[in-house]
Amino acid sequence: MKKFLLSVSMVALAFLSITGCSEQAKWNRSQRQAMREALKEYRRMVYLNNLTDAEFMLFTDDVALALEEDYPVYTSFMKMPGVNDTVQVYVVTTIVEELDADAHNMRHIFPYPALVSQNILPAGLDRAQQHAFYNCLAGKVDNTYSSMEQFVDAILADSTNQSQIAQMQLQCANELFNWTVTIDEIIMMD
Repeated sequence: MKKFLLSVSMVALAFLSITGCSEQAKWNRSQRQAMREALKEYRRMVYLNNLTDAEFMLFTDDVALALEEDYPVYTSFMKMPGVNDTVQVYVVTTIVEELDADAHNMRHIFPYPALVSQNILPAGLDRAQQHAFYNCLAGKVDNTYSSMEQFVDAILADSTNQSQIAQMQLQCANELFNWTVTIDEIIMMD
């Protein structure tokens, strides 16, 4: 986070020196590019780390445009207290809007390599097989949760292999690939 704060501060200082202190009504091209560069720090987030470069570029464009609409004067925005918190809110809001728009974004929430490492899916599935799995999972999620808020709450509460979402993942893997994983429940006794 310190690295991110430093990079945003450096970008702000660079643009203050380039643009002087004049305030303009819209962000210029280099200011938008600076914001996109700063947004690369968020690439490690679960939803974003599995996006292709092209998908990530579209994502950063959406965030930068939303910020520009609400904060049309770039230099004032960069001087604003809590600018980093504001950027983070816009990143999370954009993620939620994208998820809300398409439940088939399951591959970004539950990336295939992570599911293989958790022994939920077998290694070596081709794109068509992965697509079938994510369609199955999206269908189960749509049938189980009546709103995006319920689904996000379930993800946040998901801390065990016995969770409802993990059970849906295992059901889809079994239905599609006859991949059966036995989960032994460990009961702690006082």
